[in-house]
Amino acid sequence: MPWIARPAVAVSVCVWLCTAAACGGSDTPQTESELPPPSEGVPESIPMGGEKSVTRFFVTSRGAGRGGDLDGLAGADAHCQMLAEAEGAGDHTWRAYLSASASGDQPAVNARDRIGEGPWYNAEGLLVAADLDDLHGDKARISKELAVTERLDQVPGAGDTPNRHDILTGSRPDGTAYPAEDDLTCRNWTSDGDGRAQVGHHDRRGRTEDADSWNSVHASRGCGQTDLEATGGAGLLYCFAID
Repeated sequence: MPWIARPAVAVSVCVWLCTAAACGGSDTPQTESELPPPSEGVPESIPMGGEKSVTRFFVTSRGAGRGGDLDGLAGADAHCQMLAEAEGAGDHTWRAYLSASASGDQPAVNARDRIGEGPWYNAEGLLVAADLDDLHGDKARISKELAVTERLDQVPGAGDTPNRHDILTGSRPDGTAYPAEDDLTCRNWTSDGDGRAQVGHHDRRGRTEDADSWNSVHASRGCGQTDLEATGGAGLLYCFAID
């Protein structure tokens, strides 16, 4: 499907950060000049109208609707691809940022190994991360303002009703899988009942010491849709273009 230009939506490039002492998160934004600088040679934005869609990263506008049952990693990837295609970004190959634990003779799968090498830009062409090291380090620009959906909509976060900042990852902060015994992938994304899922906060806000982690903050209450919603989520995913 060819890329179709969409009207630009004003998206602030300030980043909201929180501290452990800030119950519910800080309301003090960083200005654009305080954003982490990109790696040398990586532009902070790319123009629309090129050979491919500018979109190389988004938060899904909706989950699969079955809690943590995503039909495995392949089903999650298909969900990302479907949403991207609906917005003219199907000219990329999409992968969900999800880890899977080792099971039987199947080795563990690390989310960071599934998503290409970057750089990644949101649907407005604004830089989110230059490469894997930046994405999993202090140069990641994921925030409520930049981690928008494939439709350029902002995802509700801490302080909003409802709060939907819990994004499924099943991953440690470095993007690797947890041991199977920790049971943090909803049975490797096939369960809408038993198990739990590790989530990150797309808005980098919350009440715990590590609440500013975009990919690994806490476990969900369970794997059912109501369980995910009860802890501030909706079964949403991070999607990354690998090309």
